[in-house]
Amino acid sequence: MSNFKVFNSSINLSTKGEIEFVDLTRNVLDAAARSGVRNGLVHIFAPHATGIVILTENESGLLEDIERWLQEIIPKNRDYEHPSNAYAHLRSVLLPPDRTIPIIEGKVELGTWQSVLFVETDVHPRRRTVIIQVLGS
Repeated sequence: MSNFKVFNSSINLSTKGEIEFVDLTRNVLDAAARSGVRNGLVHIFAPHATGIVILTENESGLLEDIERWLQEIIPKNRDYEHPSNAYAHLRSVLLPPDRTIPIIEGKVELGTWQSVLFVETDVHPRRRTVIIQVLGS
């Protein structure tokens, strides 16, 4: 008999609009702990066309650098075919809406300075859902 488990959890959050970072690390660690999975994977997915999930250091200077980089590489004030928020969609094309992290012997294997962050790229405040799925035994 297999002891393979699938545990699902979700986070509902409100964002203030472009560009906002929301730290999900504690939610991810809590979901993994509640799942009872000792060895497997935790997958974090934002089912939104203008939402990103990143793994990076949650340090204000670095987050400002990321925000500036997104604004420089895909600026708001260009002519786009898509109305109103094309740049938000294009920014989310650069970085994926999901991340997968191994769980080894009950520990989510984040690097020393890694945090799991949701990045809002859309123009207006939004209600967002992030799905956390833990798989393993």
